[in-house]
Parts: sequence; C-alpha cells; structure tokens
Amino acid sequence: MEIKKYVSWIIITIVSFALFIPHPLLAQKKYTPQSYIQAHKDAAVKYMKEFGIPASIILGIAYHESAHGNSKLANYLNNHFGIKGQNNSTEIRSAYKGYDSVEESYRDFVRYIESRKQFNGLIDKYGPGNYKDWVLGIAKGGYAGSKSWANQVIAIIDKHKLYELDENPTPRSHPKSKLAQNNYKVRKGDSLGRIAKQFQTTVSDIKEKNNLTSSNLQIGQELML
Repeated sequence: MEIKKYVSWIIITIVSFALFIPHPLLAQKKYTPQSYIQAHKDAAVKYMKEFGIPASIILGIAYHESAHGNSKLANYLNNHFGIKGQNNSTEIRSAYKGYDSVEESYRDFVRYIESRKQFNGLIDKYGPGNYKDWVLGIAKGGYAGSKSWANQVIAIIDKHKLYELDENPTPRSHPKSKLAQNNYKVRKGDSLGRIAKQFQTTVSDIKEKNNLTSSNLQIGQELML
C-alpha cells in the first residue's frame, strides 16, 4: 500500500508540475547549428529565388539573430530576425514582432529588406550572391546597432558554408559569345541593371536585342541575352 501511495504521489507531482510549465516551453524544439540549417535552408533558397536576396544572407542572419533557433524571441514569438513590432504573447513581454510560424518570420524579413530604401538597392547592386557585400550593406543601412554584427554574420556564413546555397550572379565558365545566345526568364526582384551585370552585358544591349522601349519588366518575361 505504501508503495502504491508513493507512486501515486509521484504521478500527481509530475502532472501538476507539467500543468504549470508555459506551453511554448513544452513545444520548444532545441536546435543544434546543423539541425537549424537543415530545417530552414529550403525556405532561404525559396525566398532567394523569389526576391533575389542570397539564401546565405537570409539563413545567416536568422541563425545569428535567433541563436540558431534557440533564443527567447524564436521560442515564444517565432521571431528569427529581431524585427520589432506587435505581438499577442501572454508568455513574454517584448517589443518584438510575433509570428504564427517560423516561415512567416522568414517571409517578413525578405519583405522588410525589399520594401526599405536603404536595403532594396542591394538587390539590383549585388543580386543573389556577393554575400559579404550584402552583409556590409545591410549593416550600413542600420539593421543592427553592434559594430561587430557584420563580422559575426559573415563568420557564420563562412563557417557553415552557407554561400554554397547562393546563386552565383556572375557565371564563371561561359564566354560572352555563348552567354549572348541564352534566354533568361525574368523573376521577381529582377531589373535590367541586375540582369546586365549578371550576364556581363549592358542594359542598352538587352533593350536593343529585345526591342524594349522601357526598363519595365514582367515576371516570366523571356529575354534574349
């Protein structure tokens, strides 16, 4: 009888303790650096292709700002980029934005970069590569207050070889004569300036070959290069 009472007491204690544990902590997933990268690299590549921001930048900044998914903001608010805004959390008081999912946080980051004047010029200037220039440009635009922020993000990208996820904005092994015969399908975030730089040509040359009278492009539009 004494043993049964003791077992029952242990069970009641465990259940009572569990009831008072905040719900986010029960669901919290502890990431290692590699498991975080594996879990989110597809989202980074997806948004690189959609918006033209290097996957290494998206994933590297998320890794840094969220302590590879283990920070309080990541656990309670699904905020992986340190973006400020409103949240409805009853578990944490914070000036940072809350999201329904990690995916939503990733998408909000690329929209944040795309919609702000101090950052969106980087898309045309560097394209989906040149990650070091991207990091320095984002830092210069005031994304983070720490002077060491850029070096820390670059170190993360280098250590985990996140740059291997990027699209190379300058094809390495094709001469201009061969490139000129290629067609290119316009994607979101593209501009004539960026495409010209990527394929080592000029805006006027692309306009002439495609009988363009303006620099306006449509997603899915095919260009002769």
